Amino acid sequence: MELKNVFPLAARTGRHMQRYNFLGHRQVVGCIPYRYRSPGGQSMVGEEDIEVLVITAQRKGKGMMFPKGGWEVDESIEEAALRETVEEAGVVGDVEHKLGKWSFNSKNRDTLYEGHMFPLLVKEQLEFWPEKDIRQRKWLSVREARIVCGCWWMKEALELLVNRVSSPGNEATTQVVNLVRAGSLALVANA
Repeated sequence: MELKNVFPLAARTGRHMQRYNFLGHRQVVGCIPYRYRSPGGQSMVGEEDIEVLVITAQRKGKGMMFPKGGWEVDESIEEAALRETVEEAGVVGDVEHKLGKWSFNSKNRDTLYEGHMFPLLVKEQLEFWPEKDIRQRKWLSVREARIVCGCWWMKEALELLVNRVSSPGNEATTQVVNLVRAGSLALVANA
């Protein structure tokens, strides 16, 4: 009997292992799980050629989102992104190059967070996963995901993913946008 892709059936809990940035903001990481509608169709794709996986928020009635959670001190950022995606959405795949970093307020607006998002090209959808009983998952078109996702920063990450997937040569453009957003690069337009 072969055991492949064995994942724990219990999600990590607690904040004692959480990472915080130099400003004291909790660092969270997540993925936008995606797949191509037609097998092998990765050349010349548009947003209509991909689907993304959204999950319900933990609290009922709080909408849909992409999987995300705390980045812990004993893991790399990519390991944390994959772990959160397995725990919350029950999918496994390839974590790709980071889409970006965002600062956002908590639900009750009293705490700032630093969020990092990655694309995850889904290779396997698990039948059982740690948060199966508290979350639902649903594959949607990009257009549908824009409507149901309640987090502005996740919608921005989705746009960066769509741009990257539909224009594979635009990786450099995405990196410049991220540098400008981070304040590491200033663009000056000629008047």
